[in-house]
Amino acid sequence: MSDQLQRSDVSAHEKWDLTHIYADMSQWEEDYERAQALSREAAAFQDNIHDAEGLLAYLKLDEQLSFVYEKLFVYASLKQDEDTRVTEAQAYLDKARSLGVTIKSATSFFRPFLLNMEKETLDRYIAEEQGLDYFKKDLYEEFKYKPHVLSKEKEEVLSQLGEVISVPKTVFGMINNADIQFGEVTDENGNKTTLTRGMYSRILESHNRERRAEAFKAYYKPYVGLKNTIASTLGASAKNNVLFSKMRNYESPLQRSLFADNVPVSVYENLIQTTRDHLGPMYRYVDYRQKRLGLDELRVYDLSVPLVEDFELEKPYDEAYETMLAGLAPLGDEYINGLKQARTSGWIDVRETQGKRSGAYCWGPYGTHPYVLLNHNNTLDSMFTLAHEMGHAMHSYLSDAHQPRISAQYTIFVAEVASTVNEVLLIHYLLNHSTDAKLKRYLVNHFIDTIKGTFFTQVMFAEFEKIVHEKAMRGEALTADSFSETYESLFRTYNGEQVVLDPELKYGWSRIPHFYNAFYVYKYATGIASAISIATRILDGDQETVQSYLTFLKSGGSEYPLELLRRTGVDLLTPEPITGLLSLFDRLVGELEST
Repeated sequence: MSDQLQRSDVSAHEKWDLTHIYADMSQWEEDYERAQALSREAAAFQDNIHDAEGLLAYLKLDEQLSFVYEKLFVYASLKQDEDTRVTEAQAYLDKARSLGVTIKSATSFFRPFLLNMEKETLDRYIAEEQGLDYFKKDLYEEFKYKPHVLSKEKEEVLSQLGEVISVPKTVFGMINNADIQFGEVTDENGNKTTLTRGMYSRILESHNRERRAEAFKAYYKPYVGLKNTIASTLGASAKNNVLFSKMRNYESPLQRSLFADNVPVSVYENLIQTTRDHLGPMYRYVDYRQKRLGLDELRVYDLSVPLVEDFELEKPYDEAYETMLAGLAPLGDEYINGLKQARTSGWIDVRETQGKRSGAYCWGPYGTHPYVLLNHNNTLDSMFTLAHEMGHAMHSYLSDAHQPRISAQYTIFVAEVASTVNEVLLIHYLLNHSTDAKLKRYLVNHFIDTIKGTFFTQVMFAEFEKIVHEKAMRGEALTADSFSETYESLFRTYNGEQVVLDPELKYGWSRIPHFYNAFYVYKYATGIASAISIATRILDGDQETVQSYLTFLKSGGSEYPLELLRRTGVDLLTPEPITGLLSLFDRLVGELEST
């Protein structure tokens, strides 16, 4: 830890500038007091909205309150992530969280009030008060939930059950993050050391097979030991989803989950079926991997080893940024100029420093600009992370610049499209501008493994969730054995019979946090399929796609996600985007096989 940089060691142009949100903490405190006052004003509207004028007054106040709170919360979060050891920053974040609870309580009356209103009354209010036009789309959007809202008394009971309902997810989180104790493994020097998650992923990429096998066993051992406890949390989570879907008059938990995005169940089912129909290239890749590694049999812990040995490419941050700009040039001057502005205007926090939050993300309040957290370490992977996060940043930047606050926020369904388009464009640029055969083979392998992890694995997870919830709907037992039987069968289907399955593998379901946010992971798969469709046409020089894609980035959440994507030429109601990705995967495997 001592060799890590201190924040004070990093030059100003490689740190984000949070003064763009608040010049100092006194301004934060002023907004905090303001938000508290606005919250009290919002609460006073309960039972006091009787006409169009009153409705408009509340909605304007609510938007103002939401705007101020977003700034407070984002600032406190970003400040804490600079150095998670600073207790003052944690205190401000705690204050912001408490304020959020207060605001939620103060405004919780409005949705039941609106949904108890007759549509004719809302029509009349909107006709009478021109200012309501701004809120009209969102107001009518709420009405689609009317068949799924219960009586006021029942809704109050459900709201009070919120903490109880979240117990399965909370318990699993405590098990997975606080209580799990992994076994010991042998380090590079032959000494025994306790395995960590970060160490596990690195060891699985090691060319020392004995270490990989040892790490695999040590990683899965606590999950196998807790299989029945974790099965009870996952089973309870699925049963909760079934219960509340029934109570709210949805056909299934899946339909309930897709309802907000206006996505038909057929999109989910089409994703699974189309993928199942085109698994041949995946089996070929697994065969190639076994031959390339020179193994008599392929095990699960052999699936992450890079197929190009001893390959390292140093990419310092400035060089990585220039390479990214060159790779994304097909998107045009407006996009590239935005990226150049981000680099010099305090958007990006570049370096790994002591106490800084790990990983990478993009976030920012409306009315300022996006902020990007990186932990850049000059590797090729760091460059792809940079391109990925800047895709999110430009999506938010262009959306905020062209949409009013009410429609600027895009949904999770389309969030990964912009980031993945950047990655695809960058990898094609590197492939087309390299004469190093080893680098090209590494990049093709990287691309294949990206698709494998972001698409095939997520579709497998999506099918697992679907089967589990269908069992719950039929009242079948949800036990460790039933989960394991389903998971092992799906793993064989999606990875091929040639992978020899260690007995621990079937408990893979027990380590996936996403399963407690049901029917979420499929969006990773539709996201990468959509991005590959768009990027492929851009690389073919289709200027119409470039323009429609930029329009998509500027559209925020102004339409449902399927409609936004359809305007870019991606129709997820058909199999084409999925088959397009699968065809690309087939070609990439062919390229690898020919080397």
